[in-house]
Amino acid sequence: MPESSKSAIITSALPYANGEIHLGHIASTYLPADIFTRFLRLSGREAYHICASDDFGTPILIKAEKEGKTPEEYVAHWNKRDYDDFSSLGISFDFFYRTSSPENVRFVQYVFTKLRENGHIYDTDVVQFYCEFDNKFLPDRYVVGKCPFCGAENQYSDLCEKCGRVPDEILDPKCAICGRPPVKKHSTHYFFKLSNFSQKLKTWLLSNHNLQPDVKNYVINWIDGGLQEWDITRDLSWGVPIPLSDAKDKVFYGWFDNHLCYISTMTKFIGDSKGQDGKKFWNESEIYHFIGKDIVYHHYLFLPAMRLGINEEYKLPDWIPTRGHLMLQNQKISKSRNWYIGLRQFLAAFPADYLRFYLASIITYSQDDLNFDFDSFAERINNELIANVGNFVNRALSFTQKTYGGKVPAATKLGEEEMIATEMIASTVKEAGLLLSANETDKALKKIMELSTHFNQYFQKKKPWSEKETADTTLYFAVNAVRTLAILLEPFIPFSCEKIWMQLNLQGSVHQQHWQSATELAVPADHQLGKIAPIFKKIEAKEIEEQKSKLGIK
Repeated sequence: MPESSKSAIITSALPYANGEIHLGHIASTYLPADIFTRFLRLSGREAYHICASDDFGTPILIKAEKEGKTPEEYVAHWNKRDYDDFSSLGISFDFFYRTSSPENVRFVQYVFTKLRENGHIYDTDVVQFYCEFDNKFLPDRYVVGKCPFCGAENQYSDLCEKCGRVPDEILDPKCAICGRPPVKKHSTHYFFKLSNFSQKLKTWLLSNHNLQPDVKNYVINWIDGGLQEWDITRDLSWGVPIPLSDAKDKVFYGWFDNHLCYISTMTKFIGDSKGQDGKKFWNESEIYHFIGKDIVYHHYLFLPAMRLGINEEYKLPDWIPTRGHLMLQNQKISKSRNWYIGLRQFLAAFPADYLRFYLASIITYSQDDLNFDFDSFAERINNELIANVGNFVNRALSFTQKTYGGKVPAATKLGEEEMIATEMIASTVKEAGLLLSANETDKALKKIMELSTHFNQYFQKKKPWSEKETADTTLYFAVNAVRTLAILLEPFIPFSCEKIWMQLNLQGSVHQQHWQSATELAVPADHQLGKIAPIFKKIEAKEIEEQKSKLGIK
């Protein structure tokens, strides 16, 4: 369980500044992190969600050149575009920065210098792929071939997306630009001695009981199989320059600098906004790194080893919530095959909270892959969000508006049904809170939906339209139950909950409430409700057919 007295720093894996955010990104990383952060804020924790665009790498150079832009101009466009898209979904970053920031460049160079001083860096002559047709070195994602570990074809040289391992050398290499086999040329590169930390990494993994056991087990197997020294150099013009006089025209590999941006971004934010010492704040906080399973190697080995290599000047993560990929209609998402849905495209068709609710209901705290299915999406929204939550909220508030002129009636006496519901509210607040603390997003949502179902049953059983003697108590309790749901569902559907809060005509914002206050009957008698209108709109079959046709599904 998280330590409730400590501040919390939540990071999400950095989006690459080279294309639009799609639903796969949202499901594995950004939405779970946002739901968790929103819950911590409601619980009274000092919690900050930070992120940044990942600005460096060969693909960005190529794309910028094609568009007639400088790399700086190119990544500035995607930094803003990504932030705008995240905001439209309600991903509430406290600070969204960039790996190309001067703060991150300085910090990366500082870490390299410290690692070198501590004996964890060495240089050696390497043979590197070079495309004579394109006249350039081919680092990382511009060499594709066969993974030497699992045999998967068409994998990048710096990461096999099939098995998650980092190949020492890819088999049957091809230039990803022109498809021709590259030649090899010599270059001096700097290496990080990852193997220096085998035992320390293993000790850390075994002692950190917050990490998912299945992830830990196969990372430990990687360690037992022997860790490869890590080439942290790239022969490029775009990246963090290596701060050595004999390393001209060489920059750091993106995976050396990008996770350090978690720290540099947070320390800038806490210094600028709070006037506090960033390093002290980092080390006194609980650290959560939310990632997808494709970058386990980097976050469970590279990231902690580098912090160990500078003598834990900045603490290692307490939690690394790791989730599987999102499939689309039971097929792997692929931008190259145009089998994906851009976030902006999706939100042009459906409200943000519909996507948040659906994904939250299927996101498990595991590496299991999930599936986005349009028919299932419509069914969940129509039959659960609208028929359950929307139905109760609208019935309770519109009946109060119609029968009492929008004034909440006074309860004469809370009867047995109200006492049962009150106990259920208290248990749901506690149990859903524990589940959210443990990153069990889908289970927490299910628990809250069970409470909403009970409220619907309560309202139907009490029949305020005919049972006049108990109608006042029924409506008083129902309106307060609406307030309870607004608070409990805020991490999941924040836009809709704010609309509910406005219809309740309560002070402040639902985002500023306290989780535990959801147990209170805090809407007083004679309180005047605001303007009442349905919160949700049913998804029609033709809307789903239209979206499926865009994917070529009949």
